Amino acid sequence: MIKRILITGFIGVTMIVLFFLFSGATSFSEKSKTFFIKSGSDFTEVNTRLNKYGFVKYPRVFKMVARITGYTDSIKSGKYNFNSGASIWTIITTLKAGKQMSVELTIGKLRLKQELIALIADNFECKKLALQNYLSDTLKQREWGVNEETLMTLIIPGTYEFYWNANPSEIIEGIVKAGNEFWTSDRKEKASELNLSPIEVYILASIVEEETNMKEDKGKIASVYINRMKIGMKLGADPTVKFAMKDFSLKRIYLKHLKINSPYNTYQVTGLPPGPICTPSANTIEEVLNAPNTDYLYFVAKSDFKGYSNFAATYEEHLKYAKEYQDALNKANNNRIK
Repeated sequence: MIKRILITGFIGVTMIVLFFLFSGATSFSEKSKTFFIKSGSDFTEVNTRLNKYGFVKYPRVFKMVARITGYTDSIKSGKYNFNSGASIWTIITTLKAGKQMSVELTIGKLRLKQELIALIADNFECKKLALQNYLSDTLKQREWGVNEETLMTLIIPGTYEFYWNANPSEIIEGIVKAGNEFWTSDRKEKASELNLSPIEVYILASIVEEETNMKEDKGKIASVYINRMKIGMKLGADPTVKFAMKDFSLKRIYLKHLKINSPYNTYQVTGLPPGPICTPSANTIEEVLNAPNTDYLYFVAKSDFKGYSNFAATYEEHLKYAKEYQDALNKANNNRIK
């Protein structure tokens, strides 16, 4: 009789434990929720935050199981995602194993190193200062084959995946690795045929990127600048003036802007600027690498304002297109005033 009671009692306790261990333990209303554990956190901090944000509605059971499984002594930082109704067992085994979710880092058009640093710091645990120090390390820059001016040529815009608690080295080296892989032997050969290095192609592509959104015009615009470089003619690229002034809100460049003293002012210096003025897309780099052979030396926006350009080999022809555009611009402005 006593044995039967003990067995019944054991089964009852077991059922209760299993219920609390494997039944839904969350109390948040969302379908799923993300939980962050900062590096250096201890169990007390993790436990408090799990309770506070509704991940554990049976705190005593959670604490007991955490101790039994050894989780209290094996805290792993990271970004974790749990579905509504996740059990205590699921939560503890996930956290103990460090099965965190990856974070997508989407890099688009950036102009300054500070923008890259801010983008990474906003999406990952690492701090801006640590990123700044890593990117500014001259030994690392030498290893990557760049300097402070050409640093951003390491970046090929796209989507990267890292863990939230990744350190600056893991993130930056991952981006650099992808950039190195982009420069295949075929692309390097095409750059050589243009008498340009991959870094110079990237810098030229950054100017093209800022000049137009029209894919059909990118290669032709690249050919204009390539032809100008061949004859020692200044590039005279308006976007480089904006970069020199660090005023990216400028809609039009006036004569007063062309006077700024900067190695990025291609109205004053001959050849390419010392570094890129933005991070061009992979497609724009491809358009530069495959730029057509032309005799174009000039281009100006078409008068229909659809975003395309007219190209010319002579200054006289260019002046004709420029007048058409200016007349259309004046007419549009007059119509707005009316």
